[in-house]
Amino acid sequence: MPDTAISEYLQERKSLWLKKRVKANTPEEEKLHAEQEAEQLFSLAVWLPDAARRAGQLSMVSHPAKFSHPNAKTTHLIADRQRKADGFLRSGNVNTGLDVLGNAAALDVQKFLALTLQDGKNILQHLEEGTEYIRQQFSIPSANYDDLADGLLAIKKKVSDQKTHGGVKQVYFPVDEGYHLLSILMPSGILFELKKRINDIRFSDAAKASRDARKYNKAADDYAEIYDLTSIGFGGTKPQNISVLNNQNGGVAYLLPASPPVLAGRKLNPPRSSFFDLKYTRPEKYQALFTEFHKTLSIAINNKGIRNKTRGLAKAIFFELIDRSWQLRYLESGWSDSDRYKKLSKREKLWLDQQYRNSEEKGEDWLETLEDSFVRWFIDAYKKVIGVQQVHSLADYEFITLQKWLQECGEGLK
Repeated sequence: MPDTAISEYLQERKSLWLKKRVKANTPEEEKLHAEQEAEQLFSLAVWLPDAARRAGQLSMVSHPAKFSHPNAKTTHLIADRQRKADGFLRSGNVNTGLDVLGNAAALDVQKFLALTLQDGKNILQHLEEGTEYIRQQFSIPSANYDDLADGLLAIKKKVSDQKTHGGVKQVYFPVDEGYHLLSILMPSGILFELKKRINDIRFSDAAKASRDARKYNKAADDYAEIYDLTSIGFGGTKPQNISVLNNQNGGVAYLLPASPPVLAGRKLNPPRSSFFDLKYTRPEKYQALFTEFHKTLSIAINNKGIRNKTRGLAKAIFFELIDRSWQLRYLESGWSDSDRYKKLSKREKLWLDQQYRNSEEKGEDWLETLEDSFVRWFIDAYKKVIGVQQVHSLADYEFITLQKWLQECGEGLK
């Protein structure tokens, strides 16, 4: 009997296939024919040999070239480096998985190979080890196991020759009396592991608990804030054309500041009238994210990938604005008492000035009101960046959705 993970995956593929072809007004005869065709196409005996044929259209890599240029084609490299306590951030010293690139139409094969079976191993691990369990699972009348395994393992093929491409960034590196021309490739696993760790540092449950403890003057573990992050996008509206990891992260990664350290204190001016004044927050700083958000909304297709990307871009913008607010909240307590900020509302003073962090004046609904201000800022900033005539109208439903995404950003508002 097929492993539950395999059965559920094929059922999911069948449902997606039928959803595209069977509509509410589809005649009953055509509907029945489509269901019969789907039953055959997504049976293990038919789908698995087809997947084995298509696996060669994908390649598992550690350093995809398409992050430099979408048309770059280089040798598909897997950096097999051993872990060593040498103090360097490099391949081998960071525990990340491999990335996958190739024909986007064959990515269902990669998802299949990543399925975790009942013993905790994924299908690719089983194939590499040649376990008896996977032999039993792949025992079908339409193909023999060895052919299936060879076809599916082609996703991790090794090559002896190495070639680069003009679209890849290259540098001359001095060696002895001459130079080596190096092609610089992106370690995508490390890139998105960095993003994951940054989000954990800023918005994890542990960080939330520490902030809450500090808020109420209780003992707490230390937590960190990371400033001056920059978001960088890969692939535009088609992040899946760059790599699987890039697609899973909505095509957005973080860049840490690479500038020399600033020894003098940072000059930061709090808002005089409102933090949410567009003249103060300057929405053009988030133009790249709003532009990508707008392009995603413009896509006619509505599927899980598009929805996840829209959600990820909106949250990235909220993260940036929350980060801006925390820079103010680290200023010396009592700054809002100055006459310079007499036009700043009491609500925002309670939020931004740390002298009020334990104030009972906040009331029960202050956080809900603050969330409304964030969402209204998002909509106004979106209109300003894209242009009122071009933006998509965000109705009450979208307002509630944006508010929900803001709440998913963690406890950074409190």
